[in-house]
Amino acid sequence: MQALKLPARRGWLWLAGGFAIFRKNPPMLTFLVASYWILAAIISLIPVIGAIVATLCIPAFSVSLMNACRELEQERPISPALLFSGFRENPRALLTLGGVYLVATISILALSAIADDGLLMDKMLFGTPLSDETVGSPQFLAATHIALILLTPLVMAYWYAPALAAWHGLPAAKALFFSFVACLRNWRAFVAYGAAIMVFGALIPGIVLGLLAVLMPQSVIFFAELFSVPLLLILAPTLFASFYASYRDVFVAVDENV
Repeated sequence: MQALKLPARRGWLWLAGGFAIFRKNPPMLTFLVASYWILAAIISLIPVIGAIVATLCIPAFSVSLMNACRELEQERPISPALLFSGFRENPRALLTLGGVYLVATISILALSAIADDGLLMDKMLFGTPLSDETVGSPQFLAATHIALILLTPLVMAYWYAPALAAWHGLPAAKALFFSFVACLRNWRAFVAYGAAIMVFGALIPGIVLGLLAVLMPQSVIFFAELFSVPLLLILAPTLFASFYASYRDVFVAVDENV
């Protein structure tokens, strides 16, 4: 297992690589992403255990979408059945990854409660409504900062872990370790990747809507609603495909099937 150390400019190209994969079959990739979101939302509605089950399934669904992106890149057709393909590849490790992510996230939110008496944790875990005054309070902002700082290494460890577990047969601990090291080695590329997402996902749409607000102030809400759904249906599958593009660039294939 070898992770390449890439220059920052490669991170900027991951989003473009994701869009190139998306263009190979926009309807089906969009269908798979939307189906995943809908299915996860339905599972989460199950009382008591729904949110837990949905979280445990995230790694397997992530692999399913990565499988779809890999098939598209290799010019092979994809079908709805791919949505569940990740559940067949090293399921024990993927289930463990989901459990680790769940426990770690809850633990981080619990630690953030030191700053705001658990307001952020209640909001994130139980959807407790909070007033604007509470959200803007120094205590809530401090808890948010604590959570973000602690979540960063967790996201780094988890970023490539499902693919490494499924495609390379690694146990959960090794998959988390290699993922963390790969992200750490390529932090510059990830900064550029984040910048690309901000530019194309927020800055450019914001500028367009700003110009429309100046030119046609009476219609800005209409245009915002008109463009928001198509933008989401393009950006979301592109983002999922860019996860695969980053994996493809960072890891040297050791399996002929990868």
